[in-house]
Formats: sequence, C-alpha cells, structure tokens
Amino acid sequence: MNAFLNYAVKYIQLLRISDFIDIGIVAIIVYYIITLLRDTRAMQLVKGLIVLFAVFFISRWLHFNALNYILDGAVQIGMFAVIVIFQPELRNILEKVGRFKVGKIIDFTTDTSNEDMSMTIDSVVKAAVDMSATKTGALIVIERETRLGEYISTGTVLDANVTSSLLENIFVPNTPLHDGAVIIRGNKIITAACLLPLTANNNLSRELGTRHRAAIGLSEATDAIIVVVSEETGKISIARNGSLTRNLSQESLTKALRKTLLQNAETTETIDKIKFWRSSK
Repeated sequence: MNAFLNYAVKYIQLLRISDFIDIGIVAIIVYYIITLLRDTRAMQLVKGLIVLFAVFFISRWLHFNALNYILDGAVQIGMFAVIVIFQPELRNILEKVGRFKVGKIIDFTTDTSNEDMSMTIDSVVKAAVDMSATKTGALIVIERETRLGEYISTGTVLDANVTSSLLENIFVPNTPLHDGAVIIRGNKIITAACLLPLTANNNLSRELGTRHRAAIGLSEATDAIIVVVSEETGKISIARNGSLTRNLSQESLTKALRKTLLQNAETTETIDKIKFWRSSK
C-alpha cells in the first residue's frame, strides 16, 4: 500500500500545471457535450456506442478472434456512421458555440437599435392580440443571433417594414401567404409562408397543433423567438429554447419580448419553462 502511495505521489509530482489545465478543459468539454445530448435520442445512441466499444476491447483482451474481426469492421464503419447519425446534434453544438460571446468577435452582422426593435415588438404584440380576438392562426418568428437563411429560402420574400396591419393581412385565412411562418429580422418582415421544422418531442400535449410544434421545433434548433396564435382557441404562446409558454396576455407577451429582445434590458426573471396541459376529458 505504501509503495502504491509513493508511486502515486511521484506521478502527481511529475504533472505540470498545464496538465491539470488540459485535463480540466477536456472534462468541461465532455460535460458540455453530455449536457447537450442529455434527454435526446442521441444519448441512447451514445450508450449503444459505449457498449459496442466495451465489447470490442473485451473481445480483444480475451482473444475472441472471430468476434473481434466482426466488431473491428463494425467499429471502422461506425466511425463514419456517427458523423451521419449525429449530424443534427453536431450542428446544434456548433450553433450554440457560435452564440458564445467570443463568437461576437467574428460576427459581421449589425445589431438592431432598441428603438427599432421596440417598434417591432409593439407591432407584433398588437397583431397577435388582434388575431387572438378573431381566432386567426399565426406563426411569427423573430430572428436573433442565429441566422435563419435556410428557413427564409422556403418562403416568399417580402422585405417590408414590420407593421401590425401587414402581419394581420398575411395571416387572413385562405390567402396565399397565411399557411406558414413569417420571419422578422430587425424591423423588417423578410419572408412569409415559411416552412419550419417540427419538434421530435413525443411528450407534448395533444392540445398542441402543428403551429405550436413547428414553433417548438425551430426554438430547439435556433435561438429565435416564436409567437404563436392558436386558430382553435385564440390563445397566444411564445416559444424559446425548446420551451413553450402559453396563455399570454398583451402585457405578459410585451414583457417577455422586451426582456428577451431589447439590448441591455433588465432581465430579473426569465420566461417560464414549458407548460403542457393534458386534456382532462
């Protein structure tokens, strides 16, 4: 025991400060990746890969030549398959890394002034409240740091100033642009009738329709803020970071948008976490 302790002490003494920093950085990266993959289907795939590699090394250690030959081929193919299988998760990780403050150093986009954004918020809120009163379904996306070019390309280009009347006209039922999402960048409506990705979350309330699922899906993939007006109930919801807050009033919607979108705004509290109501019937 003493010999082991002496060996351990000597080994630790050989380590440099840079080694501890190196280990710490690797630990943080691994922790961050696990946090991103937790509660996703990718986590189940990771567990499967861990089991596969464990069996592979055990077979080599026990000299199970036939099994080892099969697993060796599977591991080689699996390394390429991982890139394909984890493509959405890898993309999500890179997007989140790009949202860090250091990412702003190489960000060539111009920020929207608080005055312009405040006008945009007022127009969105007024339109949402008016459409809520008439039970007109709407899906309004407000772009933030993550650019939404791939979704913008699916819609019809408008490039018009944000006004409540224009938003309400776009979502009038049975008109060419009403079925889809409006994407706002700064104080401009860039496109309408855009297609958004649906969430893969299977634990959602059945009360949530396609608009709500599309809003959650986009909020999972980007940092956009999505305002939804239900066609069935007229209730207003807001999606952000994979979470949905429902039954918002004019005041609460305005407060949520201002806290999230206005620069240097006081944010003493965050948008409520997702709340899903299951039908009691």
